[in-house]
Amino acid sequence: MATHTTTVNIRFCETDALGHVSNTSYFIYLEEARIRMFEELGYGSDIKEWRFILASTKCDFINQAFFGQRLKIETNVSKIGNKSFQLVHRILDEKTGTLIALGESTVVYFNFETQKSEPIPDDLRKQLEQYTVPESKQAAKKE
Repeated sequence: MATHTTTVNIRFCETDALGHVSNTSYFIYLEEARIRMFEELGYGSDIKEWRFILASTKCDFINQAFFGQRLKIETNVSKIGNKSFQLVHRILDEKTGTLIALGESTVVYFNFETQKSEPIPDDLRKQLEQYTVPESKQAAKKE
């Protein structure tokens, strides 16, 4: 099983009046992780060929993060359906490994010309399967 990893540096503008990362910034980090993973899979270099639409996303905040920290986002696939797949993200402090947040995203394979979802192509399904986490490991990663 492979895990896609992305790193982000927390910028000052991503913090709030309390000095920690604003809750809305985490969704930007999750988007960054998704985009980088899609690029690694061979999608995303040409926006005209973009085939993904975000159907749902959530984030559970576990520990605070602050300006200047460097975060590591580990992304795996938790489920692959006929026309959509679910990603799970672990946001960690890069230096200490402290769990900062847990995210989930449901992504639909989408045809923007017809404005309809389509079955995930076999080649993409095979690529996503490389990142699939067994259910037993999903539960362990949340702890």
